Amino acid sequence: MIVVTGASGHLGRLVVQGLLEKVPAGQIVAAVRSPEKAADLAERGVTVREADYNEPETLTSALDGADKVLLVSGTEFGKRVRQHQAVVEAAQKAGVGHLVYTSAPKADTSKLILAPEHKATEEIIRFSGLTYTLLRNGWYNENYQPTIEQAVRMGGFIGSAGDGRVSSAARADYAAAAVTVLTGEGHENKIYELSGDVAWTYADFAAEIGKVAGKEIAYTDLSPEQHKATLTEAGLPEETVNFVVALDANIKEGELAGTSDELHALIGRATTPIATTIAEIVTEI
Repeated sequence: MIVVTGASGHLGRLVVQGLLEKVPAGQIVAAVRSPEKAADLAERGVTVREADYNEPETLTSALDGADKVLLVSGTEFGKRVRQHQAVVEAAQKAGVGHLVYTSAPKADTSKLILAPEHKATEEIIRFSGLTYTLLRNGWYNENYQPTIEQAVRMGGFIGSAGDGRVSSAARADYAAAAVTVLTGEGHENKIYELSGDVAWTYADFAAEIGKVAGKEIAYTDLSPEQHKATLTEAGLPEETVNFVVALDANIKEGELAGTSDELHALIGRATTPIATTIAEIVTEI
């Protein structure tokens, strides 16, 4: 039995859909915080169980009988280490044979603002004694949907990433890699550094949006101080402002620029270019 946590979220749902193409629905469990949000998966024969990262007792029952578990990292920054540890402990109690975790690029050495919680989770997993696979997912193309929409409306966007590059891929690419690991063999106790095949700059990004939108799209590169001030003046919460500016600093320093062929190899095809995702988003605006 394969259990996918966070199965009603963007990534988890794609993984379940991918698994349905490889294994019988009766062998899949969608572990979700709100079961009603996974009613469509239940209709396809997938077992749906409640699993709230903040309520350990639900995790124990959700993982009961699991052979393999995909731990999709949580979204509550600052709380994720405790939440992930609860899942790992539930996996230990359930005697799970293989735990797969969605981590971050070079989590143990990266300066990426998101890395510390992933590094701590990886350490918990390693010390748990469980057989594991660490999927160090790079940036998702879809993370830039709000920026793309804003750029089309306003004719441009701002940032402070300079000429830093982002080796992103589509969320579906990362989901496909997880399906490969969950349904294949030889992935035990391995770490995969997953990224898109091509790294791009914000200037490249603006040019691609312009091609699809049919108009000039400008990227205005600011200093971190200017970037922070502009976002603050726009009314964004301080926490969000600090995160966005810190992330752009990470990009400028090359923390998201690294490319490898490991995602390409796992999914057996080229990764989805940012231009493809841009076209999909602009078409729907």
